[in-house]
Amino acid sequence: MAPTPVPVLTIDGPSGSGKGTISRLVAEKLGWRMLDSGALYRAVGYAAGAEGVDLSDEEAVTRCAQHIKIRFQASPDGGETHVLVNGHDATDELRTETAGAAASAIAVIPAVRQALVDLQLAFRKAPGLVADGRDMGTVIFPDAAFKVFLTASAAERAKRRYKQLKDKGLSVTLAGLQREIEARDARDASRPVAPLKPAEGAVVIDTTGMPIEVVVAKVFAVVRP
Repeated sequence: MAPTPVPVLTIDGPSGSGKGTISRLVAEKLGWRMLDSGALYRAVGYAAGAEGVDLSDEEAVTRCAQHIKIRFQASPDGGETHVLVNGHDATDELRTETAGAAASAIAVIPAVRQALVDLQLAFRKAPGLVADGRDMGTVIFPDAAFKVFLTASAAERAKRRYKQLKDKGLSVTLAGLQREIEARDARDASRPVAPLKPAEGAVVIDTTGMPIEVVVAKVFAVVRP
């Protein structure tokens, strides 16, 4: 008799749709592990930049992805999970729009995506996994029992990111953030490799104007109806 696969909840969606916050809260509620796949791509972009690698040099970026050491470290106060890249705490750097743009740019390289597939699959351990990203339900865990796609208007997502970055003391403009988000949406949706779209059978939730606790309840209901 084949063992029952470890349950997976995939939460996909565009930048700023609330995936990270919602995934963390739902994972805590379920007592499951969590995978922030976007952080992996941001980490590769960050590591490449730290090594002076040109992001248009596909071979060099792929080598970077193949040798990168990434570790997620829970915050002792229950706050944001820390991400260590090649031994350096790069948590703050990975949350900038520059890191997001770098992640989007290298995510179109098939060899980079392949290098990170095994890394992502290794997160699937008992008692379960909440996987947050852009292709979790379509490519990485197509057999996941539970799939959600979060979305929100570009204006709403820009406001959320603006507040997030301002709280970190970073200098950003709302108009600039919205332009970057719209450009990234277009790039992610039109890329030939794993384009951003809801997985078949995914529950689509528009979080525009919706309080976090309501979104958490809706996502939790997908797993525990």
